Amino acid sequence: MTMIALIDYGMGNLRSVHKALEYVGGRVTLTDAPADVTRADGVILPGVGNFGDGMEHLRSRGLADAVVRAIAAGKPFLGICLGMQMLLDSSEEAPGVAGLGVFRGRVVRFPEGREKVPHMGWNSITVKQSCRCLEQVADGTFFYFVHSFYAAPEDPSVVAASCSYMVDFAAALGRDNIFATQFHPEKSQNGGLAILRSFVGSVGDAAPKQ
Repeated sequence: MTMIALIDYGMGNLRSVHKALEYVGGRVTLTDAPADVTRADGVILPGVGNFGDGMEHLRSRGLADAVVRAIAAGKPFLGICLGMQMLLDSSEEAPGVAGLGVFRGRVVRFPEGREKVPHMGWNSITVKQSCRCLEQVADGTFFYFVHSFYAAPEDPSVVAASCSYMVDFAAALGRDNIFATQFHPEKSQNGGLAILRSFVGSVGDAAPKQ
């Protein structure tokens, strides 16, 4: 059977992600061990909180390098919220702290004074590219967001879906075996479950056949 490594690096409650993955048929191991990430058929990096704290926790556990190696090896990878932001080079939230650098670009704060920050609650997305994880998601589907910063990649072609809140921003990024969301699929009812189900399917398809 295929195994998905759900990375626990001390940032956020993973219970809802774990339960949602099991609900759609995923076999999940909650882990903070780089060796488990290496062995896994698919990898999920979730997270909430501060960019600098997240990177410190990943690096102190040896997980940053394990994540980059897993992505380079072609394993299906899903980043959620902070787990998406850390894929970029840097963030205004933590000046001087390097991200994973999987996508070129930075994470920026929403502008002050026009709307409430954080952007919190349900908002609709516009699908920008065809990819496995969005196959069962209709344009205009609503997802649940909680964030004060958003990803601004240098290459617009990696934006898989966009959303509008004061500015148009990347709601999801995608390239090859990588898919990542600013919203929380595990809190987004049917739309979120559709994404997780498609990801679990992609892990099964990519895993070595026995």
